Amino acid sequence: MNLSQENTLPPIDPSALDLDPEAKTQAPFPVVGIAASAGGLEAFIQLLNNLPADTGMAFVLIQHLAGERKSLLSEILSRNTKMPVKEAQDGMAVEPDHVYIIAPNTKLLLVDGLLRMLPREKINGKYMPADAFFESLGVDRCNKAIGVVLSGADGDGALGLMTIKAAGGVTFAQSEQTAKFEGMPTSAMATGNVDFVLPPEEIARELGNLSHHSFLAGSIPVTIVEAAPEPGSALETIFGLLKLTTGVDFSQYKAATLNRRMQRRMVLYKMEQLEDYAQYLLDHPAEVKALYEEILIHVTSFFRDL
Repeated sequence: MNLSQENTLPPIDPSALDLDPEAKTQAPFPVVGIAASAGGLEAFIQLLNNLPADTGMAFVLIQHLAGERKSLLSEILSRNTKMPVKEAQDGMAVEPDHVYIIAPNTKLLLVDGLLRMLPREKINGKYMPADAFFESLGVDRCNKAIGVVLSGADGDGALGLMTIKAAGGVTFAQSEQTAKFEGMPTSAMATGNVDFVLPPEEIARELGNLSHHSFLAGSIPVTIVEAAPEPGSALETIFGLLKLTTGVDFSQYKAATLNRRMQRRMVLYKMEQLEDYAQYLLDHPAEVKALYEEILIHVTSFFRDL
């Protein structure tokens, strides 16, 4: 697609890209952004080969593709998955159980469930397509945003994962020993915002497991916190542990933020009942500190000028 041609779609409004998960409607299904640069093709193939074709998730592959020459990535990857593989076009709606590939020489965003394409530009002297897509993904999908950083030679994707985590999503990085180029995974892990560090085939299996969790598979928001906790309830136990450990009383904190943060931690541990998470906190004091730190993550947007 020639991005210099007149576009019939409305221009992207940068103000619509502010990260405000509390104002977002519940996303209908998860979208997984998967980023790589050098050595990434092999990792893409390993992941797709081990990924179920019926997860109910959409997958968007972001690779550093330069020039106007047509990419063969869609054709190559189609041989390794039963899911349809399409090169992204401006205004294309993402669908579950589909794979989308970034077009060469473009910046790809997800806005209101549509793939939007812009000419790529350098940020501090580098092209950072993964950061741009991850940031838009966090805004569009909130708790149903999933970011994966595979083999690559620079730090692209690290900042974007921070947005996904702040929005309540889940983050992955390829293990360094399995990556041909470890720059991208290492940079991502250095931020402290990576939930799982695994080889590509294990990332695929973990994505399959996550797809069955009610917090991700359901289209109706799950409410954990909506009023003052009842005496003896799991929620009272959690607030008590937080206050005992950190000295902070979260019982009057924003319910939407608490929901998002506790749901995210429960997804990581494959838990669907708050009682199970309360017991986990009792048994694992380090998790109380981790929950405290996550509740206080500053929700902001890393978007650059478009």
